[in-house]
Amino acid sequence: MTQAPTPTADTVRRLVRSLLKDGADDTAGPEVRPVAPGDEAVTWWVGARHVLRLAPDRDGTVRQRREMRLRDLVRPHLPVAVPTSVAHGEWAPGLAYTLDTKLPGGSAEVHDVSAVGEADLAGLLTGLREVSVRQAEAIGVPRTGPRSLEALRRAAERAAARLAEADEFDPARLHQLTPPAAVQLAAQPGTAVLVHHGLTGEHLVVSADGRVRGVLGWTDAVVGDPAEDIAGLARAVGSPAAVRAATLAGYGARPCLRGLWLARCDTVIHLAEALDRPGRTPLPELRRRLELAWEAILLERVTELREDDDPDEGP
Repeated sequence: MTQAPTPTADTVRRLVRSLLKDGADDTAGPEVRPVAPGDEAVTWWVGARHVLRLAPDRDGTVRQRREMRLRDLVRPHLPVAVPTSVAHGEWAPGLAYTLDTKLPGGSAEVHDVSAVGEADLAGLLTGLREVSVRQAEAIGVPRTGPRSLEALRRAAERAAARLAEADEFDPARLHQLTPPAAVQLAAQPGTAVLVHHGLTGEHLVVSADGRVRGVLGWTDAVVGDPAEDIAGLARAVGSPAAVRAATLAGYGARPCLRGLWLARCDTVIHLAEALDRPGRTPLPELRRRLELAWEAILLERVTELREDDDPDEGP
């Protein structure tokens, strides 16, 4: 297999000059700098108005091309912006690139989401549910089955014991999710929708006044369990805001609580893993996500859900 070339500033600068030679930017070429400096710098700021994303391999190329089609599909359904590709092609043989417009604003890691911003998130969840699953699958979006919350609960219990040793977490907090409750909160049949599956703080574009102005990072989108996006929001903006947004979007108690516990179990597991094997996400950010996901909400009383509850009824 041919080794993929490593993107450099010179590679990016030459490519950008050929794309923006119409005078849209400085004729000497805009400033280029990696978004996250490292050995595999594949996302670059281009001046003040564009972002260049380079697929690092063939799988990344397939995902990026699918993402561009998906953004066009979801755009009419969403009240928030998604990036627009102003140019795309190959930056190396078989490796794709897209030059996207930069959405104005910061991230949810920088700006808090306001009450009006929660309504924006509700519109996002509503819009995703309105996208045709058939059309999404036709452009290559994969379908995935729901995760077992009971299996996740057991894994989180093991991880919590590791965190307790490091004085990072009280395992007793997980006792709120009993085995019967985990079974009760299993995903319901026939509820699959288009799921962004990457609603992290860095993918939510938030203005200084707390409005959610855009959503980035559509490469991991799937057709699947909508509770996964509720979980993503819980990790990104806190469980109360996530549940309020999901409720505004028409989701009932069951998917809201399922998303809550997916997020809580995930954050415990991810932090425990990072203590033993540090990864790309810094420990302070993993601790922050855990804190956000474990914020208390009003729907904690899982035992009051009846087995025959309509999953789409309000709490």
